[in-house]
Amino acid sequence: MKEGDIVKAALNQSDGKLKFRLVLLLKRMPPFGDWLVCGITSKLQNKVDQFDVLLNEDDKYFKETGLVMTSLIRLGFLAVIGEKVIEGTIGYISSEIYTRLIKNLINHLEIKI
Repeated sequence: MKEGDIVKAALNQSDGKLKFRLVLLLKRMPPFGDWLVCGITSKLQNKVDQFDVLLNEDDKYFKETGLVMTSLIRLGFLAVIGEKVIEGTIGYISSEIYTRLIKNLINHLEIKI
């Protein structure tokens, strides 16, 4: 598994139950190698402009994602998960989209003094 992979992972829900969700691997975190991930959803109405990224099924790179319909990468849905809760990789995003996501996150976190 590597940065930019789309994986299926078991995430805790608000009711305490585990549910499999699609997430994007953003970065390995020290010291244990857990993953910083963000959520992927088909609920396009949740899109935050200049922050989230839409993966449109008409885009040339869409096949590589492994997704079955237009979906939204939600940078506002971040989590750190252990590798043991990851069931498997279904696809990946292009390096251009990955870079755009990381830049969007950096810009959002930037401290303006």
